[in-house]
Amino acid sequence: MKYKTCVTIAEKSAKSTKFELKKALKKSNYVEVRFDFLKINEIPKTLEIIKKDLKKVICTLRPKSEGGKFEGLEKERIAILKLIAEYNPFLVDIEFNTINKNKELQEYLKSTKTKLLVSWHDFKKTPKLSELNNMMNVMGKFSNYVKIVTTAKNSGDAIRILELYNKNSKNNLIAFAMGDMGKISRILCLYLGSPYTYVSSGKAIAPGQFRLDEMKKIINLKI
Repeated sequence: MKYKTCVTIAEKSAKSTKFELKKALKKSNYVEVRFDFLKINEIPKTLEIIKKDLKKVICTLRPKSEGGKFEGLEKERIAILKLIAEYNPFLVDIEFNTINKNKELQEYLKSTKTKLLVSWHDFKKTPKLSELNNMMNVMGKFSNYVKIVTTAKNSGDAIRILELYNKNSKNNLIAFAMGDMGKISRILCLYLGSPYTYVSSGKAIAPGQFRLDEMKKIINLKI
């Protein structure tokens, strides 16, 4: 089995996004484009100039309330998510809290046959395993691509998030913990069945994120 990586890029312009995307795809299986780092008027332009590579792109438009940078109105964000869906990327990352309360968006994405990555983050802690399992099961009703990310304050937290990987878990579960104490989970999730792990091309975009070159050295080790 070949372990796969996804480079997160968070640029401020369409031109630099295309440049970083092309560079990342030479070394990584997938790229996550953080559209929330772009100015709103740069988003349509960006989609146009990277559309040939979107089959390998996870598109994310994270609001401030979910740890992102998007500061516009929620109705604007939903409209942009719909626009992104029309380009049919590999995955569109939509927060569980967003999709769960927006039936109209659910129906729209079904009509466009958009492949969803339903995501949920806890930026303060790692909940009990029973809570995590319940969350995973509810999220799985929207997509078989489920991303659950918590914050590790100790090694026990990192282990607990990885306990989601069992014979009952989704085939495309991406679960790990952020922070220095969670770094090991970003590696071990691959060995437990995650379709890929998130890395940076340089400076970490998220707490505890490995650089692509670091991760490649780790997963290529002969043990």
